[in-house]
Amino acid sequence: MSDLIPVHGGYRNLKSFQVAQLAYDVTVRFVDRYVDRFSRTRDQMVQAARSGVQNIAEGSQASATSKKTELKLTQVARASLEELKLDYEDFLRQRGLPLWDRENPLRQELIDRRCVTADDVAGWVAEVGKRQGVVSAKTSSRKSTVSTNVYPELSANAVLVLLAVACSLLDRQVERLAQDFENEGGFTERLYKVRSTHRKKGS
Repeated sequence: MSDLIPVHGGYRNLKSFQVAQLAYDVTVRFVDRYVDRFSRTRDQMVQAARSGVQNIAEGSQASATSKKTELKLTQVARASLEELKLDYEDFLRQRGLPLWDRENPLRQELIDRRCVTADDVAGWVAEVGKRQGVVSAKTSSRKSTVSTNVYPELSANAVLVLLAVACSLLDRQVERLAQDFENEGGFTERLYKVRSTHRKKGS
């Protein structure tokens, strides 16, 4: 890669992208189970989750020629995930379900689990549900079964934990990008440096 066009587009290796993508995958499942399919909120939640993922990727790719654009799109991603957090908080509040505080041990337990897929998160939710003795609303009189379909509180709070992690990572990412832009400038500054170097070599 030349001095003019630096290494870029490695968004799949960004932890912020990985966690945001996981939150998106889980959100798609969540709204399918818990949000009325005719509700505008359903589409808004999916779009906010998708926007978080897409803008991280687009910003990373744009960094080749515009650090300013990368910074802007990363901030858009952060704002989209904040919007999604509010939707999940509204979901809990409107149903009289508790929002986990920062000291809730389940938050750290989920973080320590290092879930990679939506199935991993669903498995953790089911595990906690069983541990807490939550029984499926569809339980028959003959046999008890446990289903993630009856865990709106656990599921919503689990996604909020993922979003908190993603937002924290993006906050640090934005701060680093701002410092880099301030110290190194963008494409215009690099172009000037490259041209100046070529002129000196030519002379």
